[in-house]
Amino acid sequence: MESWQIILIVVLVAAIVAVLSAIHVRRKDIRKVAYMMDALEDGELNFRFQDNNKFNRTLNRIRTIFETQRQQHEQDSWTKLIRVLTHEIMNTVSPIASLSDAMAKSVDENGHSELDIKAGLETISDSSKNLIDFVQTYRQLSGVAKPVRRALALQELMDQVIGLNREFAASSGATCIYRPEESDLMIYADEGQVSQILINLIKNALQAGAKHIDITAKMGKDDEVIIDVANDGEPIPASAQEQIFIPFYTTKKEGSGIGLSISRQIMRNHNGSIELLRSDEQQTVFELRFR
Repeated sequence: MESWQIILIVVLVAAIVAVLSAIHVRRKDIRKVAYMMDALEDGELNFRFQDNNKFNRTLNRIRTIFETQRQQHEQDSWTKLIRVLTHEIMNTVSPIASLSDAMAKSVDENGHSELDIKAGLETISDSSKNLIDFVQTYRQLSGVAKPVRRALALQELMDQVIGLNREFAASSGATCIYRPEESDLMIYADEGQVSQILINLIKNALQAGAKHIDITAKMGKDDEVIIDVANDGEPIPASAQEQIFIPFYTTKKEGSGIGLSISRQIMRNHNGSIELLRSDEQQTVFELRFR
């Protein structure tokens, strides 16, 4: 065998080894990216790739960015929650303290008072009951049960939910329709909890003056089931759209402000999500994703 043939064989072998090595490394990198994406979706950010190569350093940097953003988001959420709790409690306790002090100062040595003691005590009682109701609402928010999941046919679930809201919708002059893009869609979820989310969204839409509530469902990527709940009611103010999932935040005169907060907790417990896609003069759309 001539020397040039030997050189050619060596070069070909080296090229094949290099290609196979590159393919192997690429497959490892693809597995790393898939692992990282799964971890990010599950909110598990306690991983770190050990090999000190450029690709691993890039993945670790991405992970650090997500961790920093999550910590900042959690801090902002706690700050907003504490602000709302403080506001609600002070609004209730301040009149009680003020009225109690005024009643105490108005009583003379003989036990007589210029103030109406009965009316004052009734006011204190009502305020105290409101505070108790507020605390009970907070307990409800912090006590979302672990979902008992089973296979649910979406058509049957939607028929039940719409049926429960039919009278309210009719009295409001509104219609509520479910239109799946695919037949026989199923989700693996807690029937009672998911029904609670859908009923809350429909109720909110009707209270916002909606005349048409359209619920659609389709299969997304990675076997996700996506449910959109759209309505033509009064839009959520732009300034409030980033706040609506904060506990006790509400734009309504009457309401606890925990419906959407509980809905988000339920969806997270299902490894899913609920988001406000849009809210403008044409349409308000909430999206639920079940994975």
